[in-house]
Amino acid sequence: MAEKEATVYIVDCGRSMGERRNGRSVTDLEWAMQYVWDRITGTVATGRKTALVGVVGLRTDDTFNELDDDPEFSRISVLSGLKQFLMEDIRQLGEQIKPSNTNKGDAISALVLAIQMIITQCKKLKYKRRIVLVTDGQGPMSSENLDQITKKIKEDNIELIILGPDFDDPEYGVKEEDKDPRKAENEALLRSLAEDCDGAYGTLEQAVAELEMPRVKNTRIMATFKGFLQLGDAEKYDTAVRIPVERYYRTYSAKPPSASQFALRSDLAEGQTQSSATVAGNEESQTDGSSLTTIRNLRTYQITDETAPGGKRDVEREDLAKGYEYGRTAVHIDETDANITTLETRAAIELVGFIQSDHYDRYMHMSTTNMIIAQRANDKASLALSSFIHALFELECYAVARLVMKENKAPTMVLLAPSIEPDYECLLEAQLPYAEDVRTYRFPPLDRVITVSGKVVTQHRNLPNDDLLDAMDQYVKSMELNDTDENGEPTESLPIDDSFSPVLHRIDAAIRHRATHPKEPVPPPAKILTRFSHPSEDLVERSKKCLDKLIEASDIKKVPPKVKGRKRTREAEKPLSGLDVDALLHQEKRHKISPNNAIPEFKQTLSQAENIDTIKEAVQQMGAIIEDQVKHSLGDANYDRVNEGLGTMREELISYEEPALYNDFLKRLKDRLLKEELGGDRRELWWLIRRSKLGLIDRVQSDRSEVTEEEAQAFMSAKWVV
Repeated sequence: MAEKEATVYIVDCGRSMGERRNGRSVTDLEWAMQYVWDRITGTVATGRKTALVGVVGLRTDDTFNELDDDPEFSRISVLSGLKQFLMEDIRQLGEQIKPSNTNKGDAISALVLAIQMIITQCKKLKYKRRIVLVTDGQGPMSSENLDQITKKIKEDNIELIILGPDFDDPEYGVKEEDKDPRKAENEALLRSLAEDCDGAYGTLEQAVAELEMPRVKNTRIMATFKGFLQLGDAEKYDTAVRIPVERYYRTYSAKPPSASQFALRSDLAEGQTQSSATVAGNEESQTDGSSLTTIRNLRTYQITDETAPGGKRDVEREDLAKGYEYGRTAVHIDETDANITTLETRAAIELVGFIQSDHYDRYMHMSTTNMIIAQRANDKASLALSSFIHALFELECYAVARLVMKENKAPTMVLLAPSIEPDYECLLEAQLPYAEDVRTYRFPPLDRVITVSGKVVTQHRNLPNDDLLDAMDQYVKSMELNDTDENGEPTESLPIDDSFSPVLHRIDAAIRHRATHPKEPVPPPAKILTRFSHPSEDLVERSKKCLDKLIEASDIKKVPPKVKGRKRTREAEKPLSGLDVDALLHQEKRHKISPNNAIPEFKQTLSQAENIDTIKEAVQQMGAIIEDQVKHSLGDANYDRVNEGLGTMREELISYEEPALYNDFLKRLKDRLLKEELGGDRRELWWLIRRSKLGLIDRVQSDRSEVTEEEAQAFMSAKWVV
């Protein structure tokens, strides 16, 4: 069961907290709330009902607390009692925490109220108790009865954390110059109080700077399997070996929170707005005051029935027969034969065989790893499992076992590897693939080329030469992540404790920021999440020479960028060699397009066009060729050629920004098809043109077109009139 927690945050809302100091772009209150919001939203994200949060406002305009009759407790308001915080509470609290118009209010008295709130709620129960005080130390503070307050905090085992903007902290390197005498006196008072209570005292700058450090979630260890590790059938043979063991996760993939679907409830009163409170997918969520309800999916099953309206008829799930996928085939199995799909198994880890460790490939792992230990408080089982682990270790072997998690569950094959650490011993377990899980792919070799005739070639343009291999080897070595400390000793460049999942923590931070700032954009990810996304500048600079040699050895040339704009108003792209291929082949500019090679010659003519008249002439010739192909087509023999020609004409004229030429031709072609002037009834050709989406060029596809999107759709959807 998760540990119970009770945390009270005391937030200073005095007038002085609304000022901007020391060149900061935010007020002291906004700066302090970055820390408070981070802690509160982190607690809300856990969803635990035993994690209670309370908020007390210090130096507020009003007074609202149990001791409001006492003048010492004036200007202190309990903004939220100890309870489980939800999204609705966060939004309400955000509206309440604003800089006030007063500087009156005693932080020590607010501390007494927080202690009273924790005692009333927690009583003598086992709770992790904490009080967080955030103040700038500008208000009046009474030092009376500090000894009794300190004693009470220690007796109830309350953790006290005191933070403030510009608080002096020599260890962190923060010291405010020309400090106000009252603030300096209050800082000394708060520091001594925190030290006497064995609490924490620090500057707010350090607390906010550490917010970028992702918090690693501590999960409770739960056994995923409790049973026997056995060799042989214990029910048949007395010589069978059975060791009581337990199975726990060694590594487990953490996933970011998934999105949930909610809808606005239909039974809301008129004028009631949508709430952002957390709701659950049960009936209770509809009566807790939330305006959201979960979306429930309704699944129906239909079969083809020509006699039913719409050709479909609904059937009940009970009337359907089960089918099992085998590849892409659905195999039907009757209920009477369904028992063959259930394998009768018993929960156990049964040893099947052993394999030498050097004969096993690590890529065979099919899952994350688990650890198997002996049954707790069972010395006999611990001794037996330890003997088995040491035997595997000394023989350099792995064990192959058949794992059944629960009775009548599908078995899996697992690998058991010994792990011996100074503090404990265990078996590491990973799932192995079955024959159906193995995919074999064949790739050509990287160090040679095999010709069609079977000849092996080791010197080829697609194979690296010795100079390229040496240059690559030097570049890879120059990118080694080897750091040294001040004494020249090698240090770890990528410590595993400082590497975090960017996706997991980025989404978590975005959710918590959106909870407290619903209308502001999500801030960029923390630097600690992206520090390993790019190599360091020192490493890049150190490897630059090797990279230049690698570029030279590999003969890399920059590809010219693709030029955008009107094709007919720019120069023709030249090859990297700079040679004029047309001049070398003594080719003249084309004036007539041949029907036998229409598409390439049409493109070539457009590329050589110097004016719009040449383009119009090419379009006329291409149009005449297309119409001739339609007219002399025997059935649909030429329809694919016509379709390809139209597509090429359309694409090229869009690129040359002359959509009107294509639109005029397509209108003429449709008119002639409708009048059956191109060899009779050609309805199938027009249907093919519509299916290929070769309609008019509208304004969405070309800015120079005068055809709207609606007109283009109407042109293509027009019915064939006989």
